This record gives sequence, structure tokens and C-alpha cells, in this order.
Amino acid sequence: QVTLWLRKLYQNVPVPWYEVNERTVDILYEIMECNEERDRDVMLLIEDMKDRAAKYEAEADYWQDILRESLDLSELSLSQEALADFNDLVESALELEVDDTSLTSFYSAITCMTSELHKTRSKNQEMELQLKTLRKKLTAALTMEKKLKEDVEKIKESQEAERIRAETRSKNLTFLGLKTEDLKIKIKEAE
Repeated sequence: QVTLWLRKLYQNVPVPWYEVNERTVDILYEIMECNEERDRDVMLLIEDMKDRAAKYEAEADYWQDILRESLDLSELSLSQEALADFNDLVESALELEVDDTSLTSFYSAITCMTSELHKTRSKNQEMELQLKTLRKKLTAALTMEKKLKEDVEKIKESQEAERIRAETRSKNLTFLGLKTEDLKIKIKEAE
């Protein structure tokens, strides 16, 4: 199944090489199932869009017939300004995703979009506040890191100086120990 799916997916292009083992086949099988499920969802969505388009076209035809029969209006009898207004109305309805061009539908859609706009602005302000807080924390952390590096360097320098002093003391102690032994020997010889 996976091989057939890959061949179908890549069509005229050779299928890229992959290591055929149980794990890769399982992963590819899961991807295949997700892909096929997504394709089914897309097909359903396309069908729904086609149904809606047909419904809207039928409704448009219905209203055109009514306008022609009852008011004797057609696109040719309208002025350029009226046609531009109708086009604006249609584009607004499509943009706002309303079912019809009634004022109630427009007001509802605008209210919903305004509400979404306020939510988005609120969320953006919240995110900006979080960003400022994170920047402050990052700056503080970087400052702390710099200070810690400086402290580590100072400690290393002081440890090095202390090590040198300790080595000097050790050498002096060794020298004094040897000198003491030498003096003890000379005292015994002198006695």
C-alpha cells in the first residue's frame, strides 16, 4: 500500500530512496493515512463549495428575474455608479462571509469582526507585555552571566596567585627544612 501510495504521490518522478524497515514503513503508512484523510476532507470541502456556488448562482438568477420582471431593472439599465455600488455590496458580502446582503447580516458580521479585532489587539498587547518581560529577564540573565564570568576570572586569578604563593612557601619551607638539617649537622660537628 505504501509503495503504491508513494508512486501515485510522486507520479513521473522516481520515489526517493528510503531504508525499508518496519519502523519507516509504519511511519509512511501513518503519513499515508493522514494524507488520504486530508484528501477526503478537501474533496468534501470542494463539493460543499460547489454546492454553495450553485445555490448562490440560483439565488442570484432568482433575484435578477425578480428585478427584471417587477422593476424592469437590468445591468444595462443601471448607471455606472449604481453598478459600482452593487459590486461594492457584493464584494463586501463576500469579504464579510455573510449569507445575504441584509443590513442585519452586515451589522452582525461587522460586530463579529470588531470583536475579533479587539480580541486580537488585546492578545497582541498581552504578547507585547510578555515580550517586554522576557527581554528584561534576558537582559538581567545576560548581565548576571557577564558578572559571573568576571567573578570566575577574578577567582581564577586569585587562585593562581595563591598557588604561586603556596609554591613559594613550600619551596621556602623545604629550603628552611634543609637548612635546619644542615645546621643541626654543623652543630653536632661543632660539639
